[in-house]
Amino acid sequence: MSDRTELSAFLKSRRARLRPEDVGLRDHGGARRVAGLRREELAGLAGVSIAHYTRLEQGKGDSVSDEVLNAVGTALRLDRDELAYLHRIARPPAPCAAAPSQVPPGLRYLLESFVMTPALVVGRHTQIVGWNRLAVAVFGDFPALPEERRTLSHLLFTEPYLRELHRAGWERAAREHVAHLRVLLGRYRGDQGLAAHLRHLRELSADFARMWAEHPVAQVRSRTYELHHPVVGALTLHGELVKLPDEPSCYGIDLFAAEPGSTSEQALRQLGNL
Repeated sequence: MSDRTELSAFLKSRRARLRPEDVGLRDHGGARRVAGLRREELAGLAGVSIAHYTRLEQGKGDSVSDEVLNAVGTALRLDRDELAYLHRIARPPAPCAAAPSQVPPGLRYLLESFVMTPALVVGRHTQIVGWNRLAVAVFGDFPALPEERRTLSHLLFTEPYLRELHRAGWERAAREHVAHLRVLLGRYRGDQGLAAHLRHLRELSADFARMWAEHPVAQVRSRTYELHHPVVGALTLHGELVKLPDEPSCYGIDLFAAEPGSTSEQALRQLGNL
């Protein structure tokens, strides 16, 4: 998907989710050709001309000011992550240097020091480039996968083990992952590896293609997983993705912890002793 097409599709998806009554407008009846607000209604709410907004929705955002983008974002009721994404995809992509695939020694030592915390180092397109023993014990033998399939995306959308691990929570976890991938797309628009990863997943998984077409955008932050582990049973883990902005080889380190004194902490200790 080109930058222009992505900008157009994103704006249309956000306009489609709003009804006139959602934004204080009267619906005068009559059939609407498309769901949601009309372009002229959105332009009026944003305080821009219909011609100006139409050019933006056609993917021509190079000359649009930050003030106009903010006004459109407010009219569309974008949240913080969605507004940041709009600003990124409306501008020409900055050069994106290729990222090395090696995890620095210091980061590897840090991973190994987490004896009660499953930990993963993830790259720009969710490739798992580093891990500790406990992460493997919880999330399966992903190190045995071919390197090109050793990504969080592949684990969630193609590995039955992960789907069974999440069970009823799989849909939410998968949707959160797709939303995070769109944040990465906005941040690393020049990364050909990321673009190829997204094309591959849309072809590989109907579930991924369905979720991607909905244009979710959300930065991964704190989340809680209710897992069903084949060895220790119910396992509640709290996840935190810590970004590593100064390390070009990876995007962040994903850490998972159990509540102190809980049965889940006991389960992690049991897995760590296997």
